[in-house]
Amino acid sequence: MSRLIEELDYRPTPMGPIVLRRRWVSALDRDVVEVILGDEHLMSSLFTVGETELATLGLARASGDACKVLVGGLGLGYTAQAALADPRVASVEVADAIEAVIDWHREGLVPIGESLGANPRCTLTHADFFSLFDADPDEGGLWDVILLDIDHSPCRLLHPAHARFYTAEGLARMKSWMTPGGVFALWSDDAPDGPFIELLGRVFTNPVAQVVPFANPLTGDSSTCTIYVAGGPPCGEVR
Repeated sequence: MSRLIEELDYRPTPMGPIVLRRRWVSALDRDVVEVILGDEHLMSSLFTVGETELATLGLARASGDACKVLVGGLGLGYTAQAALADPRVASVEVADAIEAVIDWHREGLVPIGESLGANPRCTLTHADFFSLFDADPDEGGLWDVILLDIDHSPCRLLHPAHARFYTAEGLARMKSWMTPGGVFALWSDDAPDGPFIELLGRVFTNPVAQVVPFANPLTGDSSTCTIYVAGGPPCGEVR
């Protein structure tokens, strides 16, 4: 190909410019699609195991059918796609604060194409996930499962305003929007954080942190991420 990096879209945002780009990786003889926000490398189509495992592990803890799922952070769409693959899921709403990301999916610029926007069980909402729970919960708006993949970790935030969520008060406010026995799952790029597990335990039952390994073709070795899962039936386990 004639260009090593092709910029698919560029938009200014309050957190800095966001870029969707296609990059040729000669060592792999393939293109990868990446999202860059300011100086932060947010995600790559080369590494999607963590996004899919966020949905898989979160839903494994959930009980019952016709689950209503809320996903915080759209990204390249792999978490929402994995949630929709579960036949127990009745609906998935994805909240993303950056409108450009939603546009990429509607225009089919991401590797999964327009599949999310075309799925009648999926709604893409331009909204700040962290502000959704500020109002009192509506009886018709309770979630069975909430999956969050926005910040790098509970300690490495994309914006300081997100910090209010990672507190007992913030988590409890979110829980008030969930059905009894609801499940919360969170992706993190860091190793398991003991204080955060303890914090989850103050709000939810049975919190765990599961290390998820995945192949890294750039190094020829494995990398890891962490999926936190909390809530669900009192005796539930991540399978």
